Amino acid sequence: MKCLIVDDEPLAQEVLENYVQRVEELHLLKKCNNAMQAMQVLHKDKVDLIFLDIQMPGMDGLSFLKSLKNPPSVILTTAYPKYAMQGYDLDVVDYLLKPISFERFLKSVNKAIELRKGAPEESEAAEYLFLKVDNKLVKVNFTDIVYIEGMKDYLKVFIKQKEMPLVVHKTMKSIEDLLPKNKFIRVHKSYIVSLGVVNSIVGNMVEINGKEIPIGANYKEQLIKMVFKLSN
Repeated sequence: MKCLIVDDEPLAQEVLENYVQRVEELHLLKKCNNAMQAMQVLHKDKVDLIFLDIQMPGMDGLSFLKSLKNPPSVILTTAYPKYAMQGYDLDVVDYLLKPISFERFLKSVNKAIELRKGAPEESEAAEYLFLKVDNKLVKVNFTDIVYIEGMKDYLKVFIKQKEMPLVVHKTMKSIEDLLPKNKFIRVHKSYIVSLGVVNSIVGNMVEINGKEIPIGANYKEQLIKMVFKLSN
């Protein structure tokens, strides 16, 4: 993974550079002192991962991240834990609090590598995920999720035994990456369903407890493949 260190502190850069050199899967492209230098690198090279400090002169790390249309994976590095929730909103891979130990750094890098492979190891092994709802993190078991509906910049997560869905500020792609691929499937640009609660598939519709969910033309083939796989 081609990575970038963006931090205005020389000592912090040195520590991260040392850690990067100890991980075979990482290749350091450049160390940047500010967001504008990082922007120049992104315009010239393909970057897979950014180690991004938050408090920097000029443009801070979070503002820089928000300005990127299709950002690479990002691991935030900062001395201030108060920014953790904001980082969570921006779908960063992880949040490292300075001083950073190599063990903690390696755990974050492994998570980034697994996400890049399309097989999030921790999410597959776990039986739940945490979603930010009304400024608090709510634990949601995978077995309780019925389906997810995308609403522009927000998602509605429909839960068993609950009349009202959880509303979270997250993209469809980001939550799709967190869900076990053997239990959930995207059937439409705006819908992800739990395979375990699907009652029937009729034409271009999936039926779940009387609710009909459309199947998008680009997703039907993969859905049928998954159904046949589970049937055999």
